[in-house]
Amino acid sequence: MSKLLLVDDEPALLVALKQLARSLGHDPILARSGGEALELLEGVDAVVTDYAMPGMNGLELLEAIRHRDDSLPVIFLTAQGSERTAVRAMKAGAYDYVTKPFDVDELGAVLERALETRALRRSNRRLAAERNLGRAVIGESEAMKGVLSAIERLAPKDITVLVRGETGTGKELVAALLHAQSRRAAGPLVRFNCAAIPPELAEAELFGHSRGAFTGATQARRGFFAQADGGTLVLDEVGELPPSVQAKLLRALQEGEIQPVGAGRVERVDVRVVASTNRDLAASARAGQFREDLYYRLAVVEVVIPPLRDRPEDIPALAAEFGRRYAERFGMHDVRLSPELISELKRAPWPGNVRELENAVARMIALSGGGEIPASAFTHPRPAEVEGETEAPPSGTLTLREHLDAIERSMIASVLAEVAGNQSKAARNLGLSRSALIDRLKKYGLA
Repeated sequence: MSKLLLVDDEPALLVALKQLARSLGHDPILARSGGEALELLEGVDAVVTDYAMPGMNGLELLEAIRHRDDSLPVIFLTAQGSERTAVRAMKAGAYDYVTKPFDVDELGAVLERALETRALRRSNRRLAAERNLGRAVIGESEAMKGVLSAIERLAPKDITVLVRGETGTGKELVAALLHAQSRRAAGPLVRFNCAAIPPELAEAELFGHSRGAFTGATQARRGFFAQADGGTLVLDEVGELPPSVQAKLLRALQEGEIQPVGAGRVERVDVRVVASTNRDLAASARAGQFREDLYYRLAVVEVVIPPLRDRPEDIPALAAEFGRRYAERFGMHDVRLSPELISELKRAPWPGNVRELENAVARMIALSGGGEIPASAFTHPRPAEVEGETEAPPSGTLTLREHLDAIERSMIASVLAEVAGNQSKAARNLGLSRSALIDRLKKYGLA
């Protein structure tokens, strides 16, 4: 079911449009003016609007809609003899127009084509973003569909976005999607981990420094802001940024200016900032632990990613994608996750979220001998220990030995393929004796 926003100042016409939308199986949302329509755009798939309305007319509404979401199709209703108005609307970006009094079948057909176009535009944007990222974007649950829809609407707009979610939920992927679907996609995507840099170096790393600015600064260096000029700067875990740097970050966001440490000059930069955090920054700001003015400047729009435990519908597709990815990486082309295993994965609590699920699948793939992996291969993540004790690491995390085994298996499989299965040649190419190779073939299920 699609959401249709119907805009007209004539109540009788709105009723007729509402009945048509429902007869087509869609959800109608009614607005009596352009201003009211703009307040109801969230989640809408197409707009049908009259041209002549008091206050904001149809063309002005179209301009405002295209500024917010240029992929949203807008259909105009125009009076007979108003072809000039219709042409202006089409030139301004309207999807189509229908003259009043409208034919129900004609308007219905135009609506269906518009909705198909909307779906195709979304699909093309997603595919382009996936090509840029080099990975699939998965969101089967309603919660993640909402997040992905918000990304599609926000990406083309040059505004600051705050991405919030628990560790491992995929905040870095959301930030990358915002960049990949933006007008800055051809520009640089630069990441700065605010929690990984010592406080005394954070300013120089972000804004750069001149030669001799401090001990060890033997040459001038461009900071992350300058490196991201013309593109997007992602501030990971922005809540960990030292207070001394927060004021300078606020200036950079407000004025588009940075001042390298030790330099007397101010530089202009054109950077879109996407910040991420696993903390409640609003609460931190109220508690005086984070600048309140900076919080409001970062959170122009806030995108909250739900934890994996709240969207188990995403687990089968995520697990399948991770299985495909790691099977390819390890040179295993016949690996499948059994339906029973998928059911077990859906029941697990996943305190480490998507990252923990990925590690768990990687571990099972690496330790498997190929074929279908049974449910018994999965060990449920252990809950955190009692208060005061160290939290247990996620059970899916690969150990060093397991990583090495996976790499060795991949190398052996690759060399065997190169020599068409000739074990003697493979052993020579790998620097192993034939008996040692046979032992490894048995170990990794390649015999």
